[in-house]
Amino acid sequence: MLELRQINKTYTNGKISFQALKDIDLTIQQGEFVAIMGASGSGKSTLLHILGFLDNPENGEYIFLKKNVARMNADQLCHIRRHMAGFVFQQFHLLPGINALDNVTVPLIYAGQSKNKKLGLEKLASVGLAERAAHNPNEMSGGERQRVAIARALMNDPVILFADEPTGNLDTKSEEEVLKILKDLNQNGMTIVMVTHEKEIAAQAERIITMRDGRIISDERKTKKTAVENLDTLNFVEHKKAGAELLDHLRQAWRSITANKLRTLLSMLGILIGVAAVIAMLAVGSGASRSIEANLTSLGSNLLTIRQGSQRTTGVSLGAAAYSRLTLANLNELRAVPHIARISGQVTGRAQVANENANWNTTVYGVSPAYAGMHNSAPTLGRFFGLTEMQERQRVAVIGSAIVEKLFADENPIGKTMKLNKQNFTVIGVAPDRGFSRNGNDMVLIPLTTAMYRAMGKKYLDNIEVEIDAAENIAGAKTAIKQTLRKTADLTEADEAAIDIWDMSEMQEAIKSTSATLSILLGTVAAIALVVGGIGIMNIMLVSVTERTREIGLRKAIGAGQRDILAQFLIESVVLTSCGGLLGILLGCASAFAIAKILDWATYVSPASILLSSGFSIGVGLLFGIMPARQAAGLNTIEALRYE
Repeated sequence: MLELRQINKTYTNGKISFQALKDIDLTIQQGEFVAIMGASGSGKSTLLHILGFLDNPENGEYIFLKKNVARMNADQLCHIRRHMAGFVFQQFHLLPGINALDNVTVPLIYAGQSKNKKLGLEKLASVGLAERAAHNPNEMSGGERQRVAIARALMNDPVILFADEPTGNLDTKSEEEVLKILKDLNQNGMTIVMVTHEKEIAAQAERIITMRDGRIISDERKTKKTAVENLDTLNFVEHKKAGAELLDHLRQAWRSITANKLRTLLSMLGILIGVAAVIAMLAVGSGASRSIEANLTSLGSNLLTIRQGSQRTTGVSLGAAAYSRLTLANLNELRAVPHIARISGQVTGRAQVANENANWNTTVYGVSPAYAGMHNSAPTLGRFFGLTEMQERQRVAVIGSAIVEKLFADENPIGKTMKLNKQNFTVIGVAPDRGFSRNGNDMVLIPLTTAMYRAMGKKYLDNIEVEIDAAENIAGAKTAIKQTLRKTADLTEADEAAIDIWDMSEMQEAIKSTSATLSILLGTVAAIALVVGGIGIMNIMLVSVTERTREIGLRKAIGAGQRDILAQFLIESVVLTSCGGLLGILLGCASAFAIAKILDWATYVSPASILLSSGFSIGVGLLFGIMPARQAAGLNTIEALRYE
């Protein structure tokens, strides 16, 4: 079945070298029960590791089922262990946190048969533990755990079973049970190679090989073994489906995560806080942007504001000083300027408004009827005043939602009378809600002439607003407005400072740019928190690799390849960050709501911020999980199994 020819193995530790095996020649027939004995350091465990495809010899040949496996790479040896060899260890090496049945079926995961639970129950029944399938390892005796390990070793129907001190940690009764199982397996044709240092245990085998100082010093056969099967019927498996599927890795990851809840919580905490910070900060930034946009929308688009020029005590002609005041005549003159779509004069002041026992101090705007279209202020309830009402100086008003709340509570204000500076005004409309801007709703709009001559006593306009028909015509319109106003007041070009024109579109762009920069800044700060959380995940996963070194060694010994280990730890990292990200999204949304409620700040949780946070958390899991996953996948199987 297998043959070793001139096998040597040397271990090097720094400058010290130790030759564990020296020119080993050995042949094992199919169906034999071989015991390898020797004192500590004799080389028996090293020989078993090479026989069991856990290690490569330094030189020589290892012929297994007519194939030379001595120079096979790690993946090829893994393939043999997965489909053709079973292992039983002194320390049992059962995975904690999962029951006996799940432990037994672990090899099926890497053989691509994870759904075959029925086979697992059959193998447990074959070692007399069918009724203990749902029990965890810590609920079993040493003998029961070793029998579970034997059932696991038999899951993929191996052609050879390797046992490393299988009775070393057992009491006499459990020892007898395990030896009986091994002998029964051998009687049914299973080839067994067992390492032991106890003579009475070795006496149960049909062939005893004794080692000392890395050499075989005796090879005693009690009887010549007749193979149950012909060697030709044992095929070397080369093209069998293998490797765990994604769903298997997810199950393994979830089991590992839930097995150590405190470590999992600490791992997720950094990502949770980072994602929550991203959501909350972007919500504040988006809310601020929306508030600004709402206010800018109320200002209108393509607007130019003509203000009273700065008066100077010296260096300005009387004409310029006089022109620093805008009149209704100027308003009418500007209507003829090309590219002006709409125009409105405006005066502003504070006034006391009252309705029965309720009163409030607010801002009053006297405006032209065109104001509603220019500022997107068409009333949501009622109507805006018209040109006739402005010409007749009628006492009508359009009020903001804050005034409705203060003066009329839950009543419909349309048609109601309120007092403005002790004068009766009829409410004909309610201005649209300015969204996040509460101050934008605290206002009263009345006809321009009514404000000037009845409510405020003003002779001059505070400013004139004009809406240009297209953004590309703004520059030309500015020049035309200045020329028109200079001709009206007979001003020179040197007095142009007296004509102050504000381009609202420029201001809007500046404000939007500032808002976007603020959002980016907030998002960057939050992203830093996510990166810090990712580093925490990496550290915890590295600790996890150290803690689970023997588990990794076991998985490799029973068929897990480097890709399987890499995928498992990488998926664990992604699952951790994804769960942390999900909780972070919930916490972030709750934080944004709390900020809006408690601090009265504008917040808005956008779907984009949730997608960004989710993607970022998964990306962090992948990025910072690679190093621990690679470290786990690169562990030496034998060293991992021996790790204390």
